[in-house]
Amino acid sequence: MRVMYERCCGLDVHKARITACVRVPGPDGNRSSEVRTFGTTTSDLLRLMDWVMESGCTHVAMESTGIYWRPVFNILDEVAVVLLVNARDAKNLPGRKTDVKDCEWIAEMLEHGLLRSSFIPPEPIRDLRDLTRYRKSLIGVRADEVNRLQKVLETANIKLTSVVTDVTGTSGRSMVRALIAGERDPIRLSRLARGSLRKKHDALEAAMAGRFRDHHGFIANQILDHIEQLEEHISECGRRIEECLRPFSESQDLLKTLPGVRQRGSEGIVAEVGVDMTCFGFAGRLASWSGLCPGNNESGGKRLSGRTRAGNPWLKTLMVECAWAAIRVKDSYCSALFRRIARRRGPKRAILAVAHHLIVSVFYVLAKREPYRELGANYFDKIAGEAVKKHHIRRLEALGFHVTLSAAA
Repeated sequence: MRVMYERCCGLDVHKARITACVRVPGPDGNRSSEVRTFGTTTSDLLRLMDWVMESGCTHVAMESTGIYWRPVFNILDEVAVVLLVNARDAKNLPGRKTDVKDCEWIAEMLEHGLLRSSFIPPEPIRDLRDLTRYRKSLIGVRADEVNRLQKVLETANIKLTSVVTDVTGTSGRSMVRALIAGERDPIRLSRLARGSLRKKHDALEAAMAGRFRDHHGFIANQILDHIEQLEEHISECGRRIEECLRPFSESQDLLKTLPGVRQRGSEGIVAEVGVDMTCFGFAGRLASWSGLCPGNNESGGKRLSGRTRAGNPWLKTLMVECAWAAIRVKDSYCSALFRRIARRRGPKRAILAVAHHLIVSVFYVLAKREPYRELGANYFDKIAGEAVKKHHIRRLEALGFHVTLSAAA
């Protein structure tokens, strides 16, 4: 096979050790390899960088093993082109699994151009991605704590969640804090309701009559304090994300024109895919990378399965959430697309189709720097007007009507 890179290096990265193989032209005209082992501290990585520079390597490849590739990338990205490779694409032959053979195999595949690099956004986008993912994790932890609070109340025979939609709202927190402080009178507790919840005075009075003890109060107090701390951390992350997004405010405004995409949705999209679409090339590649397109599994002329591929789980989850919001926009293409597919394939496949439409729209909005153009709920009727007309005429004639159509003025 043709040698694409004369001087290259393959790395087998682990938590405490890196095995590196350099492939360079030998003195006799053949390819020669040299293998060395390094630690993963910054001083060891600097020695690895010096060795790569002395060997004249222009390209370095390594597998994306957890987060252990990041320190290596931070050092070597300054001196060479670093390819972060999916471990599935760089898998060695069975029975040949050692650190040395793995790095040699990666180096040989790299020199022949058989490895494809994963998408690594620029540093500002990586920083923004860390923040949005951390905030998403904090929101998940807060949801877990809210569920724990509801379980404590149920254990104490307090049926507050049967009356109040959000137990951590203004009214719910006031009642729970009063329970923790020692108040047990259902009438007094129900009077702490605010807003429209006051109309449910009788239901609240019945719900707050329970067996709430000091034991439950201690646990509920710990949970509420933790929830408030998490909410403060989430707010701080939000402020930091807004600061990091200022250079990308134009792209964020364009993304907000998509149905179902608002502040947090636009923040998450920019953090995951960036604002430069040239790295993806075309919309289908972005949809495949996000895991929102059908997979290919065909043999003998038969399509065996079309389930979606494993893509970016953060982006896929975000786009599905946006899709659920988009189908609730009245008279929109997304709602029409969802109804059209849900009738035949079910809501789960339909929502993935809407998410696919949104991620394709993200590509074109960011690539062309133009706002989203709504196609309308009657888009499918327009492109198949004759078929729609025949369908309804046939339905009416089946019911015993004689149909005569005339064009509207």
